[in-house]
Amino acid sequence: MITALLVIVILVALIVAHEFGHFLAAKLFGVRVDEFGVGYPPRAFTFGTWGGTEYTLNWIPFGGFVRLYGEDEKAMRGQGSLIDAPRWKQAIILVAGVAGNALVAILLFVLALHAGIPRVVETVNPGTPTRLIVSDVVAGSPAYTAGIMAGSEITGITAETPPLQPDSLIPQAVTAFVRSHPGEPLRISYTQSGSPKEAIVHSAQGVLRDNAGTPALGIGLVLVSTVSVSWNEAITSALPLAYSEFTRTLDGLGHIIGGAVRGNADLTQVVGPVGLAGVVGEAAHGGLGQILLLAGLISINLAIINLIPIPVLDGGRLLVVILESILRKPAPRLAIQVLNTFGVALIILLMISVTYNDIARLLA
Repeated sequence: MITALLVIVILVALIVAHEFGHFLAAKLFGVRVDEFGVGYPPRAFTFGTWGGTEYTLNWIPFGGFVRLYGEDEKAMRGQGSLIDAPRWKQAIILVAGVAGNALVAILLFVLALHAGIPRVVETVNPGTPTRLIVSDVVAGSPAYTAGIMAGSEITGITAETPPLQPDSLIPQAVTAFVRSHPGEPLRISYTQSGSPKEAIVHSAQGVLRDNAGTPALGIGLVLVSTVSVSWNEAITSALPLAYSEFTRTLDGLGHIIGGAVRGNADLTQVVGPVGLAGVVGEAAHGGLGQILLLAGLISINLAIINLIPIPVLDGGRLLVVILESILRKPAPRLAIQVLNTFGVALIILLMISVTYNDIARLLA
C-alpha cells in the first residue's frame, strides 16, 4: 500500500512538473491557460481562479494537465488562442514540458547525491552500514539452481558449524566461508525484490572457470554502502549524470524502435505501472537518496517519451507544428483527429503489452 502511494506521488509530481513547463511558457507568450489540473477528470475540487486560470484537483490521481485556449479540434481563435500564436511560440510551449522534466531530473539528482545513494565500495570504516549484494550469478551454478538472482541482498549464511557473523558479511569473508565448508549444506538468507527468502545451497567444484577445483556457489558479490557528497560536488555531478542517463535511455529507446521496425521488438525489459511499483519498492529499501535518484530517472524517461513523434504526445504535436511551418498552412483538422485516434490506440496497445510483461514477471 505504501509503495503504491509512493508510485502515485512520484508520477503525479513529475507529470505536474511537466505540465507546469507548458503552463509557464504559455503564460510567457500570452496564450490563455483556461485550467491547470492535478489528476484527471472528473473534477473533485476547485481551488479557485487566478490570472484567468482555474486550478483544480481531479479524481483520477495519475498525472495532471493544462487546458490551453485554442488547442482542441475546434481550433478556437482570438486573443490568447494557441492556434493564433506564431508557430515558433507553439513549438516552445510544447517543448517546455520536456524542459520541465529535464530540470526537475537535475534537481532530483542533486538532492539524491547529497542525501546519499548506494555505491559499490571496497572498504568502509568500522560501524558504517553496508549491504552485501549479488552482482551476478553463473548460469547452472548451485546459486542459480536455488533461485538466487543478481540484485539480491545476502543477509546471512549458516552451516552446521557456527554461522558467518553479520559483521563479517563482506565478499572476501563469504568466499573463505564457502571454501571452508566444501559440499556442506549452507543456509543462505537473502532479500529479493524486497521479500525475505532462504535457500539451502551446496557449494560445488567446477563452477569457477579459472579455478575449477575450488568449491563455489556461483555468485559474484559486491559491498554496497550509502555514500553522500557535499552540495558543491552534488551540483557539479548532477548535470553529467543527467546527460549520461538521457543518452543511455535514448539509446535504449532507439533499440526498441529499431526492433519494432524490424518486427522483433523486445518489450520484456520495459517496465509499466505494475513493474514500477516493484522498482520503487526496491528503491525504498535503499533510502531517501535512492528514491530521489529513481524519481530523477523516471523524469528523464518522461521527457524522452514525450519527444517521440506519436500523435497526442508533445513530440507528435511538435511534428505537426514543424510541418505547418514548412508547408505554410494549417494541417487539416480531420487528419489530426485521425492521427490522434491512431496515437491513442498505439499507446493503449503498448501499455497492455507492457503491463502483461509486468504481471508475467511477478508470477514467474
